[in-house]
Formats: sequence, structure tokens, C-alpha cells
Amino acid sequence: QVQLVESGGGLVQAGDSLKLSCATSGLFFSIYAVGWFRQAPGKEREFVAAIRRSGTMPNFTEHTDSVRDRFTISSDNARNTVDLRMSSLKPEDTAVYYCAAAPGLLQGLRLDSAYDYWGQGTQVTVSS
Repeated sequence: QVQLVESGGGLVQAGDSLKLSCATSGLFFSIYAVGWFRQAPGKEREFVAAIRRSGTMPNFTEHTDSVRDRFTISSDNARNTVDLRMSSLKPEDTAVYYCAAAPGLLQGLRLDSAYDYWGQGTQVTVSS
């Protein structure tokens, strides 16, 4: 059973940094993707970043344009976590952040419908 637990959210000021972690368990697959999505009040859930592991190949990462120069997704195999390091945070980054996992996913990492497992989410609030 795949389980995902997010942590690291909180209230910060504009310009601050924050690291979100997604603790994963049950991802015993040679190919899988873990993505971070966010949903702001009154808005649809949107893609933030994703990382794909494919056997012995180097990890592949994607970031949405609005965060590409500020957020970085990475995996920590020793801790079984996928982290999202966020810097230069803006009020518009305020949202509930979710991590999601998709065993076997090779393409379409930006599509939330492609992910089978979801965490409960962690709130990030950026004050101006």
C-alpha cells in the first residue's frame, strides 16, 4: 500500500524560504513519479513540480514555469522522501500543497489525473 505524508508547511513572509517533504512508503516500483500540486482557495488544483524515477536512469524533473527559478524538487532515497524546496516565496504561492505518486508513469507528469495516490496536503501561507 502506497502512503504519502506531507510536512513542512506553515506561515511565512514574502521572500522567505520553506521546504516541504513528502514521506513515501510502499513505492516498490522501478518506475514511478512523485509530483507536487497545489490548490489555492477558489482555484483549481495545479501542477507545481514532479520527479520521475526510471530504474537506473538519472531522475527526471519538471517544474511549472511560475516556480522554475524558485522551487526545486528532489528525492532523498535514504529518507524515502521527495522534497520541494521553495525560495523567494510570494503571496500567490499560498495554497494547500499536495504530493502524489504514480507507479509506472513515464509521461504526463503534469496531469493530476495521472496520479493514483495522494497525501492529505499541507498548508503554505505567504504573507505580504
